[in-house]
Amino acid sequence: MEQLLTTTAVDLRRFGHENLPVIRQTLLDVHADAYADEMDDEFNQRFSWFVDHWGGHPGFACLIGYDDNEPVGFAYGAPATAGREWWREHLSEPPADESTFSVSELMVRPAWRKTGTAERLHAALLEDRPEALAVLLVDPDHPKVEALYETWGYRKIGNRQPFPDSPNFSVMLRDLRVPTAS
Repeated sequence: MEQLLTTTAVDLRRFGHENLPVIRQTLLDVHADAYADEMDDEFNQRFSWFVDHWGGHPGFACLIGYDDNEPVGFAYGAPATAGREWWREHLSEPPADESTFSVSELMVRPAWRKTGTAERLHAALLEDRPEALAVLLVDPDHPKVEALYETWGYRKIGNRQPFPDSPNFSVMLRDLRVPTAS
């Protein structure tokens, strides 16, 4: 079910697994614009596979930002399967609660970058998540993006190359629950 969240200049609309047939082309179009200079890369050309993979998860959560009716960016992910939290291999002491939301994609079209839209999409995606942690991968060729995620509470815990033709991504983990004072 679609839900409208209003921000300063961009309306954020929430979608779930059942909405994928309706939003799929929007996600592909935003990606094509956001990565227009990198579409000759085979990894980027497979983006539709990733949309279908993540969107096929029953817990898929997606926010799309719109300026009027024009899509400007999106963020999506899904809960990790319990017991298969692949990021655990990077920690010597796993947390007591390993429930994890995997943030798969966050992208904003070039004309709306540096407007705060990415942060609003990300914050809304994680708002009220029941999981204890959020995990994401960042291309280390984009140190400013990695630094931005650090300002949002993530910490780098290792590196991972999930596909032979993908970058050796930085693995970043964030606690979603604020510890309470005793």
